[in-house]
Amino acid sequence: MFASAALPEWLVVVLLAIIEGVTEFLPISSTGHLLIVQNTGWLPRQSDLFNIVIQSGAVLAVLAAFSTKVRHLALTWQEPATRDYLLKLTAAFVVTGIGGLLMKKFDLRLAEEAGPVIWATLLGGIVILAVEGWLRGRPLNENVTWTIAIAVGLGQLFAAVFPGSSRSGTTILIALALGLTRPAATQFSFLVGIPTLLAAGALETFLFLREPPPDQVVHWGMLLLGTVISAVTAFLVVKWLLRFVQSHTFIGFGWYRIALGILLLILTYPGGS
Repeated sequence: MFASAALPEWLVVVLLAIIEGVTEFLPISSTGHLLIVQNTGWLPRQSDLFNIVIQSGAVLAVLAAFSTKVRHLALTWQEPATRDYLLKLTAAFVVTGIGGLLMKKFDLRLAEEAGPVIWATLLGGIVILAVEGWLRGRPLNENVTWTIAIAVGLGQLFAAVFPGSSRSGTTILIALALGLTRPAATQFSFLVGIPTLLAAGALETFLFLREPPPDQVVHWGMLLLGTVISAVTAFLVVKWLLRFVQSHTFIGFGWYRIALGILLLILTYPGGS
């Protein structure tokens, strides 16, 4: 679709890892951005293993950014409030895990072609604006309910079925719509993402090693490089976002998704470029 100049492999890996690190925890879809730049020919397409495993680097960044919170949860797990929060995190992960295994078994996932991902990017922006408009003036609180926990787990499944919809964006918006404040919704979404993304990366690696696809060759050194770059980039972005949500809405991200979706539609479909 778009011809990309020949680039050194290490540079391609670094660019893709930066895209992953920047977009993984922003409500704009890391999978969508990775698929768009690869499916449109801007950067060479990588294996599914690469796209999933470099997410593990972003997860390590969340662990570092939330080190104080994670340490607090670990040291106070016997306290009722902490135990309740951990149980809700676990419930959200279990819902996603069971649903994800069923989806993989029955191959319930939309094609990762540019068209559906672009539409998901565009429509996701409209949803962000709609939810933010609906929330204006409504009271929000810090309490993660069981309804929110289960809904966040289902939201992760929705994002897995529709590449480009954004895991973090979907789960944060669901939590907001159910009455959670932006900081609390962002924190819960990020913490649930730790076991979710690590499990996805571990499963994909296991399946690849058990039965390597004949047409895919993995350069483990490049994969490690991508994971490290993704971790560093994601750490900086997460630290910034945690400050940002203290006093800002997600409206800017909604407009970004809409603008990006429209631009890509113009460039991708007949009549564009």
